[in-house]
Parts: sequence; C-alpha cells; structure tokens
Amino acid sequence: MTGEAAGLEMALPEGFQIDLSVEAGDWPDEPALEDLCARAIGCALRAGHLQASPGSEVSLLFTDDASIRVLNRRWREKDKPTNVLSFPGSDPEGEIYGPMLGDIVLASETVHREADELGIEFADHLTHLIVHGILHLFDYDHQEEDEAEAMEQLERTILARLDIADPYQDRPLLADEN
Repeated sequence: MTGEAAGLEMALPEGFQIDLSVEAGDWPDEPALEDLCARAIGCALRAGHLQASPGSEVSLLFTDDASIRVLNRRWREKDKPTNVLSFPGSDPEGEIYGPMLGDIVLASETVHREADELGIEFADHLTHLIVHGILHLFDYDHQEEDEAEAMEQLERTILARLDIADPYQDRPLLADEN
C-alpha cells in the first residue's frame, strides 16, 4: 500500500468529530493524543468497515484509576480500576451507527502499568485500547468465546495496518478481562 493510500485508510471520515478531554493522569500532550486518537479511530472505522452516520462524534475521556474505578463500580459492579470503559451512545439504524457513537474512558495508571508489564510502547497499548473501545461502541464484545475471537481478530487486523504487533500473542490478561 502506498503512503498516500495508507494515510487515507487511517484518516477520519469527513465531518467525524472527536471530543477529547484530559481530566487526570499522566497522558501525552493534547495534540499528541488528538493525533493518536484520530489515527486509531480512522483506521478502525475504515479497516473494520464500521458504518457511522455523517457527522458522527465520539467522546474520549482520559482520566486516572480513581475516577475509572468509580465508573467501573457503578456501571459494571466491579470495584477496581480498569484500562478502558465504553458507553455506547446510540442504537444503530440498520448497520449505521451515530450520530453520537458514545464515550470511551481510559485510566492512566492502568494503561501505563499494562504497557510496562507487556513490554510494549505506551502509545501502542493506548492505540490498542482506543481501537478496543471504539469496537465496543459498534456492538463488538468479548463475553462469549466466539464474540471474543471475532473482536480480537478485527483488532489484530486494524493494529497490523497501524504497524502495531499482535496484542493477543502470548500475553497475560489485561484489566478489562478480569
């Protein structure tokens, strides 16, 4: 694939909006986060053939373990921090999702710790979790084995196009799976 074609594959669809907020935690600066999010989401949408209505929006909240623990306890009845939570914003009309796709919340300490434990670059792990979160907004899940396999395969495909190694090859469980 040429550089231009690869760039188009990773670009956000026209009119797609990312609402990014940094609430707490040790995160890259906002311009770097914006670039990483746009690249991850753009590639996920295109490589995953995910259909969002024109002008769709996703919200990403970058926070810390304390804040995500509260959300995890309230919405999942798990009283511990996790790496990423996704809150779908709309039911699809047919195969089209949007315009408000939903919210993705990420926890700084957990994401940093997992990247260290896995021996991978922080940006690569963060990209994977954003892709994972966006797939949840499009009804992908990993509660059942067949669902998990389908979601993981799509994540592998998307991440490979972003030149990120297979995150599921010989690795320990991540916080989201506990």
